[in-house]
Amino acid sequence: MIRQEMRSKTFIFSLLLSAGILLSCEKDPYHPWNPNWNGKDTTSTDKPDIPEPPKPEGQKGKSRYVWVSCEGNWEEFANSESNIIREIGLLKDCGFTDLVVDVRPTNGGVLFKSTHAEPQRRMDCWTSKGYVFLERTADFDYLQTFIDEGHRQGLRVHAVMNTFVDGCLCPYGLGSDGKLFTDPSRKAWASVVNTADGLKNTMDLLDDRVDYGAKFLSPVHPDAQAYVLGIISDLAAYDLDGIILDRCRFDDYSLQSDFSELMRSGFEEYCGQKMNSWPGDVMAAGQSELKRPVSTLTKQWLEFRAKVIHDFIVKAADTVHAKNADMKFGCYVGGWYSSYYYSGVNWASPKYDPKADGYYWAGDRYAEFGYADHCDYMFIGAYASTSSIYGSGEWTMQGFCKQAASLFKDDVPFSGGPDIGNGSGFENGGQGALMPQIVDACINSSTDGMFFFDLCHIRMHDYWDDIKRAFDDYLETLG
Repeated sequence: MIRQEMRSKTFIFSLLLSAGILLSCEKDPYHPWNPNWNGKDTTSTDKPDIPEPPKPEGQKGKSRYVWVSCEGNWEEFANSESNIIREIGLLKDCGFTDLVVDVRPTNGGVLFKSTHAEPQRRMDCWTSKGYVFLERTADFDYLQTFIDEGHRQGLRVHAVMNTFVDGCLCPYGLGSDGKLFTDPSRKAWASVVNTADGLKNTMDLLDDRVDYGAKFLSPVHPDAQAYVLGIISDLAAYDLDGIILDRCRFDDYSLQSDFSELMRSGFEEYCGQKMNSWPGDVMAAGQSELKRPVSTLTKQWLEFRAKVIHDFIVKAADTVHAKNADMKFGCYVGGWYSSYYYSGVNWASPKYDPKADGYYWAGDRYAEFGYADHCDYMFIGAYASTSSIYGSGEWTMQGFCKQAASLFKDDVPFSGGPDIGNGSGFENGGQGALMPQIVDACINSSTDGMFFFDLCHIRMHDYWDDIKRAFDDYLETLG
């Protein structure tokens, strides 16, 4: 039901065949499962001493968010206000306090009023009829419906939007959707990939057996940035409690992107020297993994990529707060910090120095481009398996959250949460008995609260009572 953006196509294909669904959210597409990150213990059940920040009057405990993805809930909600209202009531009864509503999928359209982006009118979905495009024929304001009903029932409502995306190439011959495909002038905005056969615009990589998924804009392109910031400004006009950016990063070709001429000129200015061989000065043709030792110039390249995203985050935060000073601004990121440099993102506090902590890929200035201090809240994907709930390191749910607490340096409150539909052990449902442990591990190791990804998985696997029981257990511990 939900699209996965991983690069490992063979792995995905096998999952799709076995599960009968498309997957989503940000897994680690670059590294194998690593339960012993940095050699640190992953079995400890010790709970960190994390203070609980003040919450709105009348709320007991930390925030409990539910993610409402566009793709996964399209069939249920795209044309039905009554279905939206019904399930908000169910979520309220479960004990959720906050809705996170996806209003810009990877196709690039929007589900709110915008002067910049076009309405999202169809979505590729797995249905009882197979993998098809489902059309939206209704004309009600999708986002406003969530806001009105959510607020009426006492829930806070946040909008999440995919950032540097503007089209989707579907697998299985279904076709494509989005402005990158319908507007040829947008090709100049697209990411440029360092392939074994040379530099290629991502819009020239159209083999739907290997290149399917979101098509990304170049994060450094000024027109692309202006376009996305305009969408963010339109979104901030709504009476939301917060705006969250997802996929605010480089594309799924990871270290092979972005090698556009704008990135080249920007990097030359950053490092103070001309590139004699591009991109060979920093990465060999088709190189997708770092080779040790990492050269100073390559480390500077990783810094520059992080700087591009950092500087955009500053602009995005300013855009939201200029529209509404009281509206929260934040980002979703994957909790696997040790490999997130592949995406060109340093989501930690600038007070945290990965070089001093022994990360071989971090240069002298990498810490400068941590952007946590520019966010009002953050969301950490604690996407570990059902057998790795408690622990201290990456690839345990608790460990992801504990690590984030240490990397944020009190700069920003955050919530961690699991993917209860796609992660190992979750694919086929039947994991309701684990919900109390999951809530305990995530909510008590995060400063703001926790989230569940995704509502469609709660519905599909009938986890309503299980999650309510888990939240009730948590609230009972507070007295």
